[in-house]
Amino acid sequence: MSFWDVPGMKAGVVTGDLAWALLQHAKEHRYAIPAFNCTSTSTINSVLEAGASLNRPVMIQFSEGGSAFVAGKSLPNEKGKLQASILGAVAGAHFVRAVAPAYGIPVLVHSDHCAKKLLPWFDGMLEADEAFFKAHGEPLFSSHMLDLSEEPDEENIEICKKYLTRMAPMKQILEMEIGITGGVEDGVDNTGAAKEKLYSTPEDVWKVYEGLNPISPMFTIAAAFGNVHGVYKAGNVVLKPELLADCQKYASEKVKAEGKDIERPLNFVFHGGSGSEKHHITTALNAGVVKMNVDTDTQWAYWEGLLKFYKAKEGYLQGQIGNPEGEDKPNKSYYDPRKWIRECEVTMVNRVKESCADLANVN
Repeated sequence: MSFWDVPGMKAGVVTGDLAWALLQHAKEHRYAIPAFNCTSTSTINSVLEAGASLNRPVMIQFSEGGSAFVAGKSLPNEKGKLQASILGAVAGAHFVRAVAPAYGIPVLVHSDHCAKKLLPWFDGMLEADEAFFKAHGEPLFSSHMLDLSEEPDEENIEICKKYLTRMAPMKQILEMEIGITGGVEDGVDNTGAAKEKLYSTPEDVWKVYEGLNPISPMFTIAAAFGNVHGVYKAGNVVLKPELLADCQKYASEKVKAEGKDIERPLNFVFHGGSGSEKHHITTALNAGVVKMNVDTDTQWAYWEGLLKFYKAKEGYLQGQIGNPEGEDKPNKSYYDPRKWIRECEVTMVNRVKESCADLANVN
């Protein structure tokens, strides 16, 4: 069964029951939808172009820092207000909504890690969701992530419950994190995290399910299994995706005791996916991972396009006039931003396709 056979599936941004059905289709058929951090219309278009060429769903997500970049680095973004981050995320979501139908694929729009200190950003996006829902019957974003993993587990779950209660009437998906993803991303440094926090236990994960499922089943869990943001030498990061299968087994036994026979009741997210070995990804997919984040690898791919272009055309990029063909020859066709930005997009498109293949998100 193709994802296109999901009743009501369409091109463009999907939310609510349709977005959730897409994630459940991924879990049932053991693939995951890659989520790419985007910081501009160019990176958004690169993700959409790759998805369209494969005829596969993709997810576009905005971090708090990336959102501020979308709006413009000169705008005020005060602590406790985060005006630029709110504006950039909302503007980015509207842009995706405007162009995604033309690419002919389903697209989910998501916001990435939101720590406790960034909750004003989350609140601002939810206000935009509620206004959009009032006007159109669906939220602006498909889903949002709360990352309260630095807080005690009880507080983490309680705050998630509060926000999921607000999101549930819009049938909006909440992603939460239990345990910590190591490394550094978007200014958040977890390199000194305690090792035990890098691995969630089945009991930890079950507490999340127990707290959130009575409110809405539309939530995903970024459980920690040694994940680290960034790319590191092989052997420096000890991933244990088999822990996710242990969590599924534990949760399955718990729901069975309640009279429900569900083999894999949990919906997992794989963070720190850049540079992961393929066999670890396969193990994670089999354990119910429905989404994997990709940022570091696509950042490098985007830069690599520019690097290769500069090396190939260096003689044409030293001034507005004068190149290997003659000292009076103009170079406008080389330094025009559309030329070299497109080269960045081409290499990013290829890397997005590779991520889709890694996650079995192919036809």
